[in-house]
Amino acid sequence: MTLRFGTDGVRGPAHELTDELVTALGRAAATILGGEQFVVGRDPRESGPRLEAALVAGLGASGTAVEVLGLVPTPVVAWICADREVAGAMISASHNAFADNGIKFFAPGGLKLTDAVEARLEAELDRVLAEGAPPLPDGSGRPGAGGVLDPATDVGRYGQAVMASIEGRRLDGLRVVIDCANGAASSIAPDLLTDLGAEVVVLHAQPDGRNINAGCGSTYPASLQEAVVANGAHIGLAFDGDADRVLAVDESGELIDGDHLIALCALDMRERGTLVGDTVVVTVMTNLGFRLAMVDHGIHVVETQVGDRYVLEALEAGGFSLGGEQSGHVIFRRLATTGDGVLTGVQLLDLLARARQPLSALAAAAMTRLPQVLINVPVAARSARLLDDLAPEIAAVEAELGDQGRVLVRPSGTEPLVRVMVEAADEGRARAAAERLVGAVGRLAPPA
Repeated sequence: MTLRFGTDGVRGPAHELTDELVTALGRAAATILGGEQFVVGRDPRESGPRLEAALVAGLGASGTAVEVLGLVPTPVVAWICADREVAGAMISASHNAFADNGIKFFAPGGLKLTDAVEARLEAELDRVLAEGAPPLPDGSGRPGAGGVLDPATDVGRYGQAVMASIEGRRLDGLRVVIDCANGAASSIAPDLLTDLGAEVVVLHAQPDGRNINAGCGSTYPASLQEAVVANGAHIGLAFDGDADRVLAVDESGELIDGDHLIALCALDMRERGTLVGDTVVVTVMTNLGFRLAMVDHGIHVVETQVGDRYVLEALEAGGFSLGGEQSGHVIFRRLATTGDGVLTGVQLLDLLARARQPLSALAAAAMTRLPQVLINVPVAARSARLLDDLAPEIAAVEAELGDQGRVLVRPSGTEPLVRVMVEAADEGRARAAAERLVGAVGRLAPPA
């Protein structure tokens, strides 16, 4: 058995990520990513410590000095990689349930790996596994081998950088409810927002290894929506398990998704002269209402495939400053190299404090979301031919919707699913079209 990269690193049931595989992956990463230093973080899943030990053993066996950061959000790993020009890895399955886990890598400089580098890493992993692992040298994988990095100092410096991103302004007077998803945000977000002056009500910040994302966080925001209203809060923030994304809740309990967050930030940055090229980068999943709103405001939209690393590649290529995904991955390129839920939350709270208007009013003015129906269809395996086979049915639905709708059908990059998305001016019409396509997927692809 070997590992293959999906949309965001390798991910799957934790029991399939054996010590042998992960140790070999560490060896391969040390060879392909190079450098004498490596940082490793993890979210609080119960499988995390085992995978951490195996990965560190593989890295250390290649002579790499490894600093174990422990329980931290993914963007902390990326920030340290960028700050110190070292490579790194985050052990996390993001928004998945506790039984899953995964590993995503950052190159020196904090950027996620390109497809080409991932292909080289896969090939090197296959070579290591085929040759068989030699005995590990004494002391290999010892956390902090070489004593080069200081995790407490580096994590603290990340927090200081996030606080400094609002240029000395404060969040006094804002009442905020945050849902930490019993994940990595639990270790940082409550104290950071309190230090900035916000009145913070904290939900789901007691990780026990198994409760990460369990009925909470950005995937399940219902309890946050209720708590915002019950506490008379100005805003709620829902992180995912590794805190690289965030969704918001307005003062009335309405969910504000990533599209709306990006629209709000794009308009604010343009007004302040920091939206480079009056351009924003989003993915094919972004709502049609966002695109129409940006046209109305004279903001150009660059579109990429799904995955925040593709958004980042487009930001880098064009020198742009803002991009992200509907799921809540938002990248402020001047401040970060990846989606950062805590940083995005601070930026949004700062915007809210400066605007002195309710979040509901700001969101309504930024864009009008068109009805979007998204259905995940379980399949036994992701077929490379499926989209070709579906093309006639997709074309027929698109013709019926005309320029008042949009269709997107794509295999998931991380799960055995086909995602069917339809947008239209009327929700009933969007749902009928989506269900028609779901039926076509079911006929052409064996169910899971």
